[in-house]
Amino acid sequence: MKKIFLVALILSQVAYFSFSQNTQAPAFPLITHDPYFSIWSTSDKLNDSPTKHWSGTDHSLMGMLKVDGTIYRFMGAKSIGYKNILPAGDDVNYAAKYTETEPSSDWKNPSFDDANWQNGVAPFGNREGVSKTLWKSKNIWMRREFTLDNLNFKDPLLKLQHDDIVKVYLNGDLIYDAGCCAGKYLYLPLTNEVKSKLKKGKNVFAIHVINTGGEALLDVGIVEKNIPVSDTKIQMAEQKSVKLNATQTLYEFACGKVNLSLTFTSPLLINDLDIMARPVSYISAKVKSNDGASHAVQLYLGASTDIATNHDSQPISAQKYTNNNLSILKAGTTEQPILKKKGDDLRIDWGYMYVATPTSANVKQSISTNDVQNPFQTEISDVSTGKRLMLNTIADMGKVASTSKEQVIMLAYDDLYAIQYFGTNLLPWWKENGSTIEQQLTLASKDYSTIVKKCEVINQTIYNDALKVGGEKYAKLCELAYRQSISAHKLVKSPQGEILFLSKENFSNGSINTVDVTYPSAPLFLIYNPDLMKGMLNGIFYYSESGKWAKPFPAHDLGTYPLANGQTYGEDMPVEECGNMMILAAAICKAEGNNNYAKKHWKTMNIWADFLAKDGFDPANQLCTDDFAGHLARNINLSAKAIVALETYTQLAKELGETATYQKYDAITKGFVSKWIEMAKDGDHYALTFDKKGTWSQKYNLVWDKVMNLNYFPKEVFETEIKYYLTKQNEFGLPLDSRATYTKSDWVIWTSVLANNPQDFNAFINPMYTYATKTSSRVPISDWHETKTGKMVGFQARSVVGGYFMKVLEQKFKNK
Repeated sequence: MKKIFLVALILSQVAYFSFSQNTQAPAFPLITHDPYFSIWSTSDKLNDSPTKHWSGTDHSLMGMLKVDGTIYRFMGAKSIGYKNILPAGDDVNYAAKYTETEPSSDWKNPSFDDANWQNGVAPFGNREGVSKTLWKSKNIWMRREFTLDNLNFKDPLLKLQHDDIVKVYLNGDLIYDAGCCAGKYLYLPLTNEVKSKLKKGKNVFAIHVINTGGEALLDVGIVEKNIPVSDTKIQMAEQKSVKLNATQTLYEFACGKVNLSLTFTSPLLINDLDIMARPVSYISAKVKSNDGASHAVQLYLGASTDIATNHDSQPISAQKYTNNNLSILKAGTTEQPILKKKGDDLRIDWGYMYVATPTSANVKQSISTNDVQNPFQTEISDVSTGKRLMLNTIADMGKVASTSKEQVIMLAYDDLYAIQYFGTNLLPWWKENGSTIEQQLTLASKDYSTIVKKCEVINQTIYNDALKVGGEKYAKLCELAYRQSISAHKLVKSPQGEILFLSKENFSNGSINTVDVTYPSAPLFLIYNPDLMKGMLNGIFYYSESGKWAKPFPAHDLGTYPLANGQTYGEDMPVEECGNMMILAAAICKAEGNNNYAKKHWKTMNIWADFLAKDGFDPANQLCTDDFAGHLARNINLSAKAIVALETYTQLAKELGETATYQKYDAITKGFVSKWIEMAKDGDHYALTFDKKGTWSQKYNLVWDKVMNLNYFPKEVFETEIKYYLTKQNEFGLPLDSRATYTKSDWVIWTSVLANNPQDFNAFINPMYTYATKTSSRVPISDWHETKTGKMVGFQARSVVGGYFMKVLEQKFKNK
């Protein structure tokens, strides 16, 4: 759960929320469909900052309202760009000299003779689809010679990407030294001392990078900020409120004498896969007078083509056209490298983004460069190619009085092919029947009112189900989690015809279909659509049952997103993944009220049960889902997972009429439970490991014994742990275990479900709500945070927040 998180991606921290509003959240979802088509607001006010992809890169949406000639900006802000002094490899694939063999000590000097070094083209590294010169060894020494015609720049920045350890020399002098990686470009101010080392004429960067494991990266350049000039004629709209529910984020603004209601709807209808998979979101703008008089109103929406690029230096091709009574803008990279890149800190750069609205004489669309300050007063000449273009839509809403008028604009994305699955490129779910994006846009437009009503039903269902079992704060946590969890997946169909609902392990290592990410995500999908839960397990079962994965336990993952060609994580998690798959397969059967899914995979589950019976009770030194905490032998919580997995297998064997198997594993499981209680006991609680007294940990894996009504563990075990945990809480929650003060919010909520009364349950939920509404980490909610400060440690925008629904799942299963 994982692994190498990207420190360079962590967004700047700001003070606690200072704006009084209806809903507080670390980030507000605007457009949420899948790991690539995902746009968020990371500030309290929608017009305080540029909108962003979940990874932190600007995916800019701009919104303005013109009222009686006065312009109000209600959404977005101009991004700070950079002008090249010396282009890095993402802009220009420059030539450089390099060696992977340690050179003499004078290698960094400008006069060094590098004629015998190899010739390479930047960027260097092993990032697929990005690196132009492959570097797989531990060390690389690179020299980039460049010429400056003048030194007339004010505040230059070193643009640097490195993975991992780096030393940067400029004209023989060390100017930067870092012991950690930078998975994305850093922009480092050059001090006056460093600037003085730059010369008119020839200069040399000499860089040494040591790759300690995983990705290898190296690129360098020099830039200066290109700060946009604000148009003083444009005023800021006054944001009155913001609310979010399961499928929508709703803003209210005052734009002078006109009120604006702005609603973002991503119709992720978990019970309607065709609509859920349709990559179309709605932006609805409703305007009405707030003074009783009539006012002339025009609406502007701009969408940056950065939404269709991995980095903003990629060339873009754009066009406008009409189709079936829709006015459409379309843009994508000229390169179109379909499924050529994999990894975490990546955005899609193939396929096409679309902005569409019903054709009307009152709507004008155009394509411009990104530097247009006032689209209402600038006569835009359409451009069809360039970098960082803007897709513009202006709707003249005429005279607006006390009766509201609405303009709906759709944003969509056609990724052409979505996933590579064991060598086969898979279409997105919505394309399986041959549909085109224009057809999908037409359906989305035609069915807008109906779909919004369906969204309202889902919104009420999600909120009311959670409210009933856990109260208002718990319900708001579930609302916050809903879109984030679903949109961290991609829905496709396998070549074998099975549903695949594949997660991306966001802000971690970018794995696809990670089993121990599926495990905490499961409650949401078990409650509302077990078919999606199957889609999270089917690929892992196929991997084993096809013979492609031959070990007696499941794989950790299917690859690195979006390439699901086999496990890429460097280490197995045998007990962890085996327990996860066994528990979730049984949970699907309970959710559906039949054992068909287990019967289909029974032969594989027999192998896994045998493995857990031999190796699960007292696990050897290995990683578990909390692998960021390091290796651990004799992990008591991991042992609990193995036992509960065997409980579910035993119950399935009984229901399937496998009497001998049931009797065998019932005896094994009961023996394990008794032994676990005896060996894990540490006075008034249960320890972290079997051999280390004076320690403790959350035993969140036990929740399945209670939720699935298995009842192998005595209730006294839960009561003992809950009582002890309540003495260990901090302001922002219960630490994961005795080794550190950080926690995982999904696990805290699972632990809370072990409580046998509402008071104790709320004692765990209230700090989680405090964290969600007070954290200074302005990102799609992080599931790994410090319990003393409320700041994220790592991870963001991950599907695991689907685990917040565990209390709702408990209620669902009570009736099974």
